Amino acid sequence: MTIAARAIKFGDDINTDYIISGKHKFKSNDMVAMAVHAMEDVDPHYYEKAKPEGAFLVAGSNFGMGSSREQAPLVLIHSNTKAVLAKSFARIFYRNAINTGLPVVECDTDLIDDGDELTLDLEGGVLVDVTKGITIPFPPLPPVMAQLLADGGLVEHFKKHGGFALD
Repeated sequence: MTIAARAIKFGDDINTDYIISGKHKFKSNDMVAMAVHAMEDVDPHYYEKAKPEGAFLVAGSNFGMGSSREQAPLVLIHSNTKAVLAKSFARIFYRNAINTGLPVVECDTDLIDDGDELTLDLEGGVLVDVTKGITIPFPPLPPVMAQLLADGGLVEHFKKHGGFALD
C-alpha cells in the first residue's frame, strides 16, 4: 500500500485530548461531525489543511498518549489524515489506530518539515520526502497489521473474513 500526501508537522507528546478535545468527544458519537475539531487545540486549521486531498500527520515522540478511547484515530481518519508518522507512539493509541484502519509508522521525523510532499510505502518500509529527495526507512508492519489496514481495520476484517483469518 503506497500513500502520497503533504506533511502537517507537530512536536512531541501529542496526547489524545489534543487530537480530539474532551469538550467534543463526549458530546457526540458522530466522527464526521467531530473531525472538524481534530487537532484544533494545537492547530485550529488542521481540518482545513488536511481535508482537501489528505495529509500525513507528522510528529515527534510519544504520539497519542492519554486515554484509551478509539475516538482519536477515528477522528483523524474522518479528517482525511492518511497516516500518522512519529518517532514513537503510545501503545494503546498505536493499536487503536491499526484496529480502526489508520496507518501509523514509527520512523525518524526530524528531517521532515511542515508542507513537505511525502510518499509512504507501508509494505516496503520506505518513506520518501519528495520535496527534499530523501528516503527514510522504517520497519514494515507485521503481516497481520498490514492485513488489518488493507481490510479497513479490525471490524471490517471480521466482516470480510467472518473471523480473524489472514490471507
